[in-house]
Amino acid sequence: MGFARTCAVALVGVEGVVVEVQADLEPGVAAFSLVGLADKSLSESRDRVRAAVINSGAEWPQKKLTVGLSPAAVPKCGSGFDLAVACSVLAAAERIDPRAIEELMMIGELGLDGRVRPVRGVLPAVLTAADAGYRQVVVPEPAAAEAALVPEVSVLGVRSLRQLIALLTDEPVPEEPGAAGAGGEAGDGRPSPLGAAWGYPQPGGLYQAVRADEPPPDMAEVSGQRVARRALEVAAAGRHHLLLKGAPGAGKTMLAERLPGLLPPLTRQESLEVTAVHSVGGTLPPGRPLVDRPPYCAPHHSASMAAVVGGGSGLPRPGAVSLAHHGVLFLDEAAEMSGQVLDALRQPLECGHVVVARAAGTVRMPARVLLVLAANPCPCGRHGSPGGECECLPSTVRRYRARLSGPLLDRIDLRVPVEPVSRAELIAGGAGEPTAAVAQRVLAARERAAARYAGTPWATNGEVPGHELRGRWAPAPGATARAEQDMDRGLLTARGLDRVLRVAWTVADLAGRARPTAEDVDAALELRTGVRRGAGLLGSLP
Repeated sequence: MGFARTCAVALVGVEGVVVEVQADLEPGVAAFSLVGLADKSLSESRDRVRAAVINSGAEWPQKKLTVGLSPAAVPKCGSGFDLAVACSVLAAAERIDPRAIEELMMIGELGLDGRVRPVRGVLPAVLTAADAGYRQVVVPEPAAAEAALVPEVSVLGVRSLRQLIALLTDEPVPEEPGAAGAGGEAGDGRPSPLGAAWGYPQPGGLYQAVRADEPPPDMAEVSGQRVARRALEVAAAGRHHLLLKGAPGAGKTMLAERLPGLLPPLTRQESLEVTAVHSVGGTLPPGRPLVDRPPYCAPHHSASMAAVVGGGSGLPRPGAVSLAHHGVLFLDEAAEMSGQVLDALRQPLECGHVVVARAAGTVRMPARVLLVLAANPCPCGRHGSPGGECECLPSTVRRYRARLSGPLLDRIDLRVPVEPVSRAELIAGGAGEPTAAVAQRVLAARERAAARYAGTPWATNGEVPGHELRGRWAPAPGATARAEQDMDRGLLTARGLDRVLRVAWTVADLAGRARPTAEDVDAALELRTGVRRGAGLLGSLP
């Protein structure tokens, strides 16, 4: 009788669970049983592993074989267990020393020819391994740079099962062709590190994050739209949700696409969080193991609930609201989207995460996004436009606008009308303020807010609870008089007043003031209600 074990990781959303892969060989009729709550793709690993072992030149044991995945109560899905299953079987058959794999974490899919193929979720899996105390991880070579982002973990990237067997048995490592599209090199274009075995470099050396070559769209390309541009600056500085209302062609999408360029670069922790989500979603760009810029996600208005919030067959996977974590989620033609999909965003906007419950299990995924909605005033888009002849009935206009529910709009801090650009503004041209200049002001405002909230769970004004803004960080005396009047008249809810205070603090941070004044609160009210107060928004910002 032979017994061996190694470890792998089961992903539940973007969180992992360490799974012990055990192989037991007993005399009897040759058979292969896989137990431990495996899904269809994992159950099929029996055939993949057997073919991979034989085609790698190893002998398949002709005994009764049982492979157990523990803990058995955790659902396990995907093909990432293949490598661990194959090595545990070979160790039980004494082709590999069982002690050589006991402290290893293995992640990878096997092809029938024995090649090791990449899988989704390598980064969160390695993070789970590190938290559990594992310091040596085996992954497919194209995913080695992603796995090496985790500090204090030695990463071995392999191309085939044959290579891994040779390394574990101190035999000469055979040459193997690179993965498809890799040109015989590692996934990031560098030669294979197999000669160095466990000496894989850590971040900060050869594995520094690769930034995208293409610069983000520039704000200087936007003609006119002074109020909308200021609203984008406020949204970026305080992480405030934004609604752009206007006729088709006014520039709503153009403005939204330039918002990510105004956001500060991601911190190291934020980068790891975002990269983990994109790794599970299978959307990591080739050659970029680390996402270091705020993501931008713009699903089509016909997107389903699963595509936006998360879901799918089996265990739920990240949707657009999670893929845009620490970035911008832009919903164009928001009034054309399903009302159920839009209303499902209410909770993520408040708590910064989404919990998706399905029959296969419940997962919690991060969803701290800056939401930008864009909507036309009516189905034809010409309602209220100068010189426009709207063909929609009043009842049609009301129904169209009611698709954005009151509870959802109450969570939107900034509601800005986007007027069509005039002929004079378009012809006059002239470069507007570039993204770099606006981003500098946004960064300075973020730093002021971060210094103010040091030692608290918050970093931006958009996260601070209302009771803290009314007590600990109250505006100047008498500054909220107009906002309180609007609340008395039913124009503002309690949540709305809190959000006005958040925006007022952001306006004050952009202007370099120590605390919001009546002018800053008036500007925040204008951004929320569209009604000009006092000097207005343009008079309150630099």
